[in-house]
Amino acid sequence: MAEKEGLTIELRQRKKPESSENKESAKEEKINNTAIPERVPKHILFQRFAKIFIGCLAAVTSGMMYALYLSAYHERKFWFSNRQELEREITFQGDSAIYYSYYKDMLKAPSFERGVYELTHNNKTVSLKTINAVQQMSLYPELIASVLYQATGSNEIIEPVYFYIGIVFGLQGIYVTALFVTSWLMSGTWLAGMLTVAWFIINRVDTTRIEYSIPLRENWALPYFACQVAALTGYLKSNLNSYGERFCYLLMSASTYTFMMMWEYSHYLLFLQAISLFLLDSFSLEQSEKVHEVYKIYIFSLFLGYLLQFENSALLVSPLLSFVIALMLAKCLQMFVPHKENGHMLKFLEVKFGLNMTKNFTMNWLLCQESLQAPSQEFFLRLTQSSLLPFYILVLITCFLSMIQVIFRRINGKSLKETITLEDGQIGERPEIIYHVIHTILLGSLAMIIEGLKYLWTPYVCMLAAFGVCSPELWMTLFKWLRLRTVHPVLLALILSMAVPTIIGLSLWKEFFPRLMTELMELQEFYDPDTVELMTWIKRQAPVAAVFAGSPQLMGVIRLCTGWMVTSLPLYNDDDLLKRNENIYQIYSKRSAEDIYKILTSYKANYLIVEDAICNEVGTVRGCRVKDLLDIANGHVVCEEGDKITYSKHGRFCHEVKINYSPYVNYFTRVYWNRSYFVYKINTVISFQS
Repeated sequence: MAEKEGLTIELRQRKKPESSENKESAKEEKINNTAIPERVPKHILFQRFAKIFIGCLAAVTSGMMYALYLSAYHERKFWFSNRQELEREITFQGDSAIYYSYYKDMLKAPSFERGVYELTHNNKTVSLKTINAVQQMSLYPELIASVLYQATGSNEIIEPVYFYIGIVFGLQGIYVTALFVTSWLMSGTWLAGMLTVAWFIINRVDTTRIEYSIPLRENWALPYFACQVAALTGYLKSNLNSYGERFCYLLMSASTYTFMMMWEYSHYLLFLQAISLFLLDSFSLEQSEKVHEVYKIYIFSLFLGYLLQFENSALLVSPLLSFVIALMLAKCLQMFVPHKENGHMLKFLEVKFGLNMTKNFTMNWLLCQESLQAPSQEFFLRLTQSSLLPFYILVLITCFLSMIQVIFRRINGKSLKETITLEDGQIGERPEIIYHVIHTILLGSLAMIIEGLKYLWTPYVCMLAAFGVCSPELWMTLFKWLRLRTVHPVLLALILSMAVPTIIGLSLWKEFFPRLMTELMELQEFYDPDTVELMTWIKRQAPVAAVFAGSPQLMGVIRLCTGWMVTSLPLYNDDDLLKRNENIYQIYSKRSAEDIYKILTSYKANYLIVEDAICNEVGTVRGCRVKDLLDIANGHVVCEEGDKITYSKHGRFCHEVKINYSPYVNYFTRVYWNRSYFVYKINTVISFQS
C-alpha cells in the first residue's frame, strides 16, 4: 500500500533560485523523463473539437445577443431614433457629455493629426485654461472611435452617435464573452459560461453602469480587463501546453496595456490583482516564473503607458509599480515625480473611515455621492432574489477552506500532487482557483465599503458562482469532507454539476425572462424640455465668445450641445478644476452679490445659470445637499456643536438674485428663464446705486 501511494503521489516543491547550469540540466531531465504521449483516437478528438466548437459558438452568441439587447433597450428607453440631435446629446449627462463632445471635435477636425493637436493643446473648453484633454480625460477611446468611423467609411452609412454607442455596446458583448470563457476554463464546461451570462444580465443593475452613462471610461476599459483575467486564468492552469501558454501570455500582455490606456484608474485594479498573484506565489502553489512573467507585463505596460499618455506621472507613482518593482525605487520616484493623485486618495480614505474630519466642500461632496456610500440592503436583496448570492457564498467558502487546507498541508511539509484527479476532491490545489478566490475577496471587501466598486466585484461573483455549481470538483470536495458513502461520490458529483445549474437556469428563465422581454417591449421616453429650451436659447442668442458658469454637470452638457466655453467641468482629477467647481458652486451659498460677482469675473464668465433643482434641493441624506455642504465649508453651520447655525448677514444668493432688487440687479441681469433654469448676464458696467 505504501509503495502504491509512493507511485501515485508526485512531489511539487517551490522552486528556488538556481544557476543557469542547474536550470538547463533540470530542463533536460524533464524532457528525458517526459513520456511520449500516445496517439489519441479519432472519436475522442472529434468529441473534444465538438465541445470546443459548441462552447465557442455559445460564448460568441451570448456576447452578440447581449450587445443587441443593450442596443434595443437603449432605443426603447430614450426613443433614440425618433429624436433630434440635440435631444439625443442631452441624454449624455455630466462627464459623459464631455467625452462625447471631444469625439465630435475629432470628427470636425480637418485631419486626425490636427484634431489630436487641438485636444492636447485645448483652450476652447475651460476659460483661462489650456489643458491636455487626451491625458487628463483619457480620451484614447474617442481617438480610436473617430479614426474607425472615418477609416471604415461609416460616415456614409451611419450617424456618428450610433457608431459611438455601437462600439461601446460591442465591447460589452466582449465583456460577457470573456466572463463566459473564464468560467468555462475554470469548470471545464460551457454550461458554466451560460449561467454566468444569465446572472450577469439579470443583475445588470449591479454589474454595469452602461444603462446610465455609456461613455464612462470603465465601460471602455473593463471588457479588456475581463479578457486579461480570462487569459491569466488559462495561463495559470497547470496542464496548459506551450502553444496555449504562449497565446494566453500574448493576449494577457495586449489586454493589460489596452486596459491601462483606456482608464486612468486601471492601475489600482491591477494593483489588487498583483497582490493576489503575490499571495499565490507566497503560498508556493504555482511556479514563480509564471507570476514573475505577469509582473513583467505590468512593468512594460506601465512604462509604455507613461510614454504614450504624455508622461503621465500618476503611473510612475502608482501602487502597482511600487508593489511590483521595489519599495526603494518607488520612494525615489515619489520624491522626484510630483503627483497628488495618491495623496487625494489617502485623504479621501482617511475621512471615509472616520480617521479624520474635514470641512472641505469637495471632499464632503464626494463622500455624499451615492456611489461612494456603503452598499444598501436592496443590493444584497437583489443578488439573493436571483439566487446568485447564496451560491456564491457556498462556492467561496468551499474553495477558501480547501485552499486553507492545502496551505496548511504545505506548511507541514506535505507534498502536493502534480496531477489532480476528480477523486482527490481538492479544488483548492488549482492555482487559477486560488487566484480568483483571493481576488474576489479583495474586490468584495472594497465593495462592502464603497458601493460604486460593486460594478467591479459583481461580474466576478457571477463568474465564480457559475463555475462552482458546474464544477464536479467542488461537489467532490464537499462530499469528501462529509465522507459520503451511501452513494458513489464521483457519480453524484457529476450528476449535481449538471442538475443544479440546469435547475437554476430553468428557474431564472421562468422568473426573469418575461421581465426582460417586457423591458424591450415597453416604450419609455426621456423628456427634458427645459434643458432642450435652454440649449436652443444659448445657440440662438448667446455670442459665440460667451463663457458660461454654473454647476459642473450642466457645464458638461452645454459644452457638448452648444460648443460654448465654460468655467468648470465635471472632472475630479485636477486641483484647479476642483477649486473652480467649489468657487462656482458658491452661487448656492450665503455670500454677497459682490463676492459672487468677483468670483465669476475672475474666470471671465459672461453668463450665469442658476438651477432651481439645486437651489431648492430637498436631499434624502441629512447634510448632503450642495447648499448644506457650502454652509459647512463657509462656517455658516457649525456641525461640531449640535448643528448650531451661525447666521450670515447675506441671504442665499440663488434665492436673492431672483427677486431683482439692489445690489443684485447692479451686477446681474436676467435674460432667460424657464421652470428649471435662470440665466443671468454678468454686467460689465456696474451701477452701485441702492
